[in-house]
This record gives sequence, C-alpha cells and structure tokens, in this order.
Amino acid sequence: MSRQPVVYLPHGGGPWPFVEMGLDRREGELLAGYLRDVAKVPVERPRALLVVSSHWEAAVPTVSSSPSPPMLYDYYGFPPESYTVQWPAPGDPQLAARVVALVAAAGFPTAADPERGYDHGTFVPLKLTYPQADVAVVQLSLVKGLDPAQHLALGRALQPLRDEGVFIVGSGMSYHDLRSFFSGRGKVAAEAFDTWLRTAATLPQADRDAALTGWAKAPSARAAHPREEHLLPLMVVAGAAGADVGQLAWSGTMMGHRVSAFHYGG
Repeated sequence: MSRQPVVYLPHGGGPWPFVEMGLDRREGELLAGYLRDVAKVPVERPRALLVVSSHWEAAVPTVSSSPSPPMLYDYYGFPPESYTVQWPAPGDPQLAARVVALVAAAGFPTAADPERGYDHGTFVPLKLTYPQADVAVVQLSLVKGLDPAQHLALGRALQPLRDEGVFIVGSGMSYHDLRSFFSGRGKVAAEAFDTWLRTAATLPQADRDAALTGWAKAPSARAAHPREEHLLPLMVVAGAAGADVGQLAWSGTMMGHRVSAFHYGG
C-alpha cells in the first residue's frame, strides 16, 4: 500500500452533530462537510485507523485492544438521545499489539485496555467520516502530564504504521476553552493562537518540533488552551508525520471561535 497520511482534526462539541444543540447551523455544516471529506484524504483506503483522542489520558501510552469496542458516552447534561448514538466499528487486537510493540521499542512503558470504548473524540468525527462503521479502529491514549516533547516522540514511534496501511488521526480542537465558548468571549485569542499555529504546524520538521514543543509561549496560548489536552493529539500527529510538511487543510469556527485542521502526507 502507499504510505498513509496523518491528520489532526477538530471534533466539534459533545454529541454534535447528531443531537440538536442550538449551534449555528451553517457553522456546523461546514465542519461536518470537512469531516466527511476526511475519508478522501488517503490515496488508498486504509486497512485500519489509529486514533489519538483528546478525551483519553493514561499514566502510560495505552491502546484499546477490544475486538468490539463499546460506546463511551463521556459527556454530560445532553438530551437522552445523546446516549443512544451508535457507531459499531470493529477494533483490531492485532494492530493494538503492534502499537504496543512499537511504543515499547521506543522506550515507553505501555499498556493495553481490553474494555476501553470509543469516546466522543473518536465516534463523533468518525461517524461522519466513515458512516458505515466499516473500518477497524484502535485508540491510543495521551500520557498524563501532557508533555509536548514526549508526545512528539510517541508519534515518531508510530511512523512505521503509515507504511502498513494505518491512517493515524489526532482528534482534538485547536482552540478549547469551554468557558469562553459559552460566554462568547475568547474569539480574539482564538484567532491569535490559530494564526501562530498555522505557521508552526506547517514548518519543516525540526522547526515544527521546536515550535510545538514551546507552544505555551505562543500568542494567547493559555487563553486558547487553559489545559492542553485538545492540542496534544497534534503533537502525536506531527511526530508521526516525520519529514512530511504539513498543510492547513481546513479552517472554520465552532461557536464563533477559530479552529483548524492539519494534514501531513497523503
């Protein structure tokens, strides 16, 4: 197979767009349209996906190893139908074992979780990208502490998967401050940080790694990410990208705040 790309994408908010949440319809349609088109990014259909979701952190890099992962409704306060959304994609225990081996060979302690289900950072965007749920998916956790250099190294360990038919997806949000989302504030900070990120994420590898490692020094960095779990999947993706130069693949807004997606390779 040809080398698979790596993608960092925004997954929106909560169970959007499968439950009415009162969000701007046009805004939502644009993001949903982008997520549907992510299926076209790989030149060849991947044999499986490895997803790094901002909604899973563990003490060590941990992979989901169930052959049939359940749904994990890891959001609160939404209508009852939010907890009946289904996306029954199969898992891939063999791929999970391969991920463990690669990560361990890079010097990381590792673990597997046979019970872990698909959190909304995975099933919400991928239900749009692969609505038939006919692609195997393995999730890989972030590492508690959220060290950017550590996550870049984690991504580098995963690079061989790209030549094995595995499409690596980082699912987060390039802006994530819930209080500002709901108050309507923070739009200036979102634009300032996104402007910086568009340059940083698309630099040559060495410069990109340096910029992303020092992301907290960027304009409005902590206003955009009071806690950086929604940014860290980008570090894993950038590490897995290797020498591939990134491109700004999509930019729009969520609740009026700028968010962007980046693709490498493909």
